[in-house]
Amino acid sequence: MSTASLVKGAAVPTSLPWSGLLALSTAAFTAVMTELLPAGLLPRMAPALGVPEARVGFLVTAYAVTSFAAAIPLTTLLRGLPRRPVLMGALLGLACSNAVVALSSSYALTFTARLVAGVMGGMLWAMLVGYAARMVPAERRGRAIAIVLAGITLALSLGVPAGTAVAELLGWRTAFGVLAGLAVLLAWWVRRRVPGFPGEAPGSRLPLGRVAGLPGIPAILSVTLFLLLGHQVMYTYVAPFTAHAGFGRTGLVLLVFGAATVAGIWLTGLLVDRHLRPTLLGALALCAGVMLTLGLWAGAPAVLLVSVALWGAAFGGAPTLIQTALVDASGPARADVATALQTTVYNAGIAAGSLTGGVVLESGGAGSLPWTALPLIAAALTVVALGRGHAFPAARGRP
Repeated sequence: MSTASLVKGAAVPTSLPWSGLLALSTAAFTAVMTELLPAGLLPRMAPALGVPEARVGFLVTAYAVTSFAAAIPLTTLLRGLPRRPVLMGALLGLACSNAVVALSSSYALTFTARLVAGVMGGMLWAMLVGYAARMVPAERRGRAIAIVLAGITLALSLGVPAGTAVAELLGWRTAFGVLAGLAVLLAWWVRRRVPGFPGEAPGSRLPLGRVAGLPGIPAILSVTLFLLLGHQVMYTYVAPFTAHAGFGRTGLVLLVFGAATVAGIWLTGLLVDRHLRPTLLGALALCAGVMLTLGLWAGAPAVLLVSVALWGAAFGGAPTLIQTALVDASGPARADVATALQTTVYNAGIAAGSLTGGVVLESGGAGSLPWTALPLIAAALTVVALGRGHAFPAARGRP
């Protein structure tokens, strides 16, 4: 499909622009790989950089912190610029930072490169969902977002293990070199197959606070925060919880969860455009039911594994559902700013959930984790159940 037909003023295609959407999905894949790859390479990178393994772990922290910090200010600063050059610039920035990591023998230089990578990642996360939403008609928006976000799941379930395997065979520098090359190819792919969209015109730009206060946005951000808090309380401490349950095979539990998230994204892609509200209600109710079940009967291995599979399927589809609701509420033109806000809330939920889980684990033991997660997820479910207006309408409009 020619991208010329997608420029401003032209009709949006009725069929999915697969090549462009897959380019955006691969960009999400590349950003996640860039963020998490050092975590699997600590023993190999530490001697080469002359630092302890814990300091190599800080390379992941550096990316996450700068991504968190950069998303809102950079998106606000760049929102008036044409979208495709900004997207290509973020990808080329990732390529440069990964190339520096691949070649550097200095921890200070490597750390600086990771800070740059985090900034580029923050820009990407703020753009990808809104970009996908502008490429398709409103009635196909949810499926397009599901395709883009599938890149995250594929990176977590397949990409990071594959990158670690490449590092074992060819060296960790090669793994980062491959990521750098992939990002360069992606910039070319975006230039060829992703349509160009204008930035926000000066007269139409709402201040950040007004975007945050648009009808429906506060409720959607609240659901994001409550869900991530509850999820991370349990997910961060899966290992001690499975040991508490007498199962102990954390690798198998994580494998089941990861495989189920892929199924959850696929199913969500089929349902999101026609049944967003009931699907999200079902996913959150299922997550809450899983926490209740784990709190009561996790000692039975079959119950544990089935519950984890249901949890993975429900949580796997939730980001697509929430992101689609966010774009519906903000409108595609303001989706970058709204997504930057959500990215910040999302990361805050991850950090606060992990911290809360750690405090609960120390004070009450692993058996208290699902009982801590349950009311948080129930709060998210309550917000959706009550949000019948702009946030989670029974019938989606076509803005």
